[in-house]
Amino acid sequence: MQDSMKQSLGKEIASNSIMEHRQRNWKRLLKQHKQLLLPSACDALTGKLIQQAGFPAYQIGGFALDGMRFGFPDMDVTRLGEKSAAVRDIVHASDLPVLVDCDDGYGDEKNVVHTVHTYDDLGVSAIFMEDQKSPKKCGHMGGKEVVEPLVMVNKLRAAQSARRSREKLFILARTDGLAVNGLKDAINRAELYLKTGADGIYIEGPESVQQLRAIGKEFKGEPLAVTILENGGKTPWVSPEEMYAMGFSMILYPTTLLFRQSRAVLRGLEDLKAGRPMPKQESVSMLEFEKIVDIAYWKSIEQKAVPLGERVRQAVNNLVKKIA
Repeated sequence: MQDSMKQSLGKEIASNSIMEHRQRNWKRLLKQHKQLLLPSACDALTGKLIQQAGFPAYQIGGFALDGMRFGFPDMDVTRLGEKSAAVRDIVHASDLPVLVDCDDGYGDEKNVVHTVHTYDDLGVSAIFMEDQKSPKKCGHMGGKEVVEPLVMVNKLRAAQSARRSREKLFILARTDGLAVNGLKDAINRAELYLKTGADGIYIEGPESVQQLRAIGKEFKGEPLAVTILENGGKTPWVSPEEMYAMGFSMILYPTTLLFRQSRAVLRGLEDLKAGRPMPKQESVSMLEFEKIVDIAYWKSIEQKAVPLGERVRQAVNNLVKKIA
């Protein structure tokens, strides 16, 4: 009985330890690293690779998740149920602090509260929520609409009231007002969301370096995020150093890994179809892959286990001793 209680307590301590690690204070993380480059993990393997590459944090964005996990465009086809299941898989594969895309909160204030509870309980470090009108879509697509600012304010207040701890869940407020109503409206919305209590601001879709500079100047010193959707997005690619000088402390890269992965898969399929062997320089080896997925850890668990035959022998010996 005591052994069983010890095992149960050990599991609980380990679980709490993992949860605390995943819920690292995002503000402290920003202060420590000054700027976070956030590649998007679209599945658990990508989450592992991001960690092994040495990034201090990452994001789980809707564009990559919808594309890789479900084969959908980022057009509000999937909702919290499907996305949170995918997030759970990815979070369990990586110990890094993570920023999760919450779209528009998936409904009204009560849906926002449910969303925050869901991700808070998974150990997510930060979330972002946008002011698009449902059905929302990728921030770099055309045809978007935005809600009235007060609607977003109410959602932000609901999100703040729902989190377990202000120190353990960072709320980033995103506005898509720039594409719909222009830069001035986007800046006004962002200022309002900060006054409402958002921990950071995120203006989606700047279309020029001039707009980036204007946004950076307006919110200098605030936790400030932007998306660089490589190979197709509206925002020009600017080096992280230049972005930091402008005032941006978080840069989200939703397509960088997804688009490269897609191209690699297409190349592999072309080779298979043509009967060509896999070029070694374009792939990892079996041993390299086993290292990526922690085979040494799982083998160590196997080796610690007492073989079934040995357990039977021990049980028989114990029974003989009792009879004697």
